[in-house]
Amino acid sequence: MRPDVLLTVSPTNSDTRGFVLVVFLGFIVAILFMGVFIGPEDNDVDGFYTAGRRGGALGGALAIAGALVSADMVVAVGGFVAFSGYDGLFVALCSVMSLLVLLLLTARLRGRLRYTLGDLLVERAPGPAVRLAGAVVTLCAVLPLLILTLVGGGVSIARFLGLSGTGAEQTVIVLFGSLIVLATIFGGMRGTRILQIVKTVVLFMGLGTLVFLVFWRLDGDVGTLFGSAAVSNGQPGAIFRTGLGLSNSDGSLSRLDFAGLVLTTVLGAALMPHVTMHLKTVSDGGRAQSMVRRSIFVVAVFAVFVGVLGLGASALVGNETIIATDPSGNATVDLLIVELVRGLSSSTGGALLIVLVACGTFVTTLAVVAGITLAAATTISHDLYAKLLGGGRVNQAHEVSATRWASAGVGALGIMLAVAAVEVNLRWLANIAFSIAASCILPAVLHVLYWRRCTRAGLLSMLYGGLFCTLVLQFFSPVFSGERAALFPHQDFSWFPLHTASLISVPIAFLLGSIGNAVGTRRRTTADHGLRPRAHHGT
Repeated sequence: MRPDVLLTVSPTNSDTRGFVLVVFLGFIVAILFMGVFIGPEDNDVDGFYTAGRRGGALGGALAIAGALVSADMVVAVGGFVAFSGYDGLFVALCSVMSLLVLLLLTARLRGRLRYTLGDLLVERAPGPAVRLAGAVVTLCAVLPLLILTLVGGGVSIARFLGLSGTGAEQTVIVLFGSLIVLATIFGGMRGTRILQIVKTVVLFMGLGTLVFLVFWRLDGDVGTLFGSAAVSNGQPGAIFRTGLGLSNSDGSLSRLDFAGLVLTTVLGAALMPHVTMHLKTVSDGGRAQSMVRRSIFVVAVFAVFVGVLGLGASALVGNETIIATDPSGNATVDLLIVELVRGLSSSTGGALLIVLVACGTFVTTLAVVAGITLAAATTISHDLYAKLLGGGRVNQAHEVSATRWASAGVGALGIMLAVAAVEVNLRWLANIAFSIAASCILPAVLHVLYWRRCTRAGLLSMLYGGLFCTLVLQFFSPVFSGERAALFPHQDFSWFPLHTASLISVPIAFLLGSIGNAVGTRRRTTADHGLRPRAHHGT
């Protein structure tokens, strides 16, 4: 649960709140107008799912960065950098390394990928069971991230608008969540892609402005930034070497925990369905590779920005103040913004900064939620409805209509769960989402693309086995019970010591896949031998 003191952290006051609200609402109207009216003009499936595959490499790079970099990532990693220095900076670069993993797979993945993970899997092992498994894994991966993004974005927007209290935050989540779902329903992939491009540009402007103000307060001296952050941390030399992020007052992080966090992000972040779906928006594998290469540069710039903001918060706000406000560090960036606004001599300048940050937070939430909702809705309408229930005989207009209804359903479910969980610490949901991608999606994709002996039994073993292992280990980990920041802080039923499951679940998924492939190959060989005598006799 967030501390009550966070409800008082609002950079706006009675003099600037009206100006901020008017400009912010105008920005919302313009963005939603753009997202809705730039959407597909007909009910063509390819146009709705892939924007006609006519996207450019630069726009695609900005869209991938927009899908990958969320407001929650900025908040969480910024706080980690403030507390741990070098280790936090390393975590900030994990998203860049994740895109490097995606780049290695892009050429083959773009050539084999149609619309969903299920489409990719059934090319290697046709049948409804594999498609259903792909749909289940996709939904289990994206729904936790949807809830986390809605809660984080709604709370941040409410705070920047000067609204306090759980009821106000829940109202903001419902209102803005509904607008985002409407943009997804009418915008399709084309509208989502444009929103993510705009999000990347606005977020770059917002974070860039904050970074500029940090250096302006520190006289443009990088040495002062690191030196002040080191003094604030209380261990001046520790922030420049690894190890500070490996333990805290609760002993909740270990070396294995840190390695698991890195592995989870590197192997899972860029393989999330709402990220890989952008590979379909370009015409060929060459453009897809160019798109991913450019996105690496864009995300690297954001990683540097987040690192500077974390160190800047430590230097200007002080770690004691951050910990007193929120021991988890989630208020780090908010406190830095408050400090930067107070340092401006003009109230108008402070109001403009708040407008920029609020607009950036909204469009970031809008773009990420729209992408996640579309990825989930595509899986429901294409895999479950059109292919499994409809047997592949559903016409394009009905499938697009089903996607729009599925978007509404997914959005409504996400909003209800976000409203119910607004006071709960949900940072662990990102770990679950990325762990599922690393433990299920990555092994399955690697086997389909590179392992000719991949069988249906192997894919099902990897997908369901990796998913089951991830969920069980996470449920019995400290993120659910036994710690102050756990979902059930007053209970302790944890026996798995790590906060992320990937160090165990990824190897187990590959092992289960190997066993399944061996069993599937043996069954296929036995069946072939059994058919030969009948074939010889013409049966």
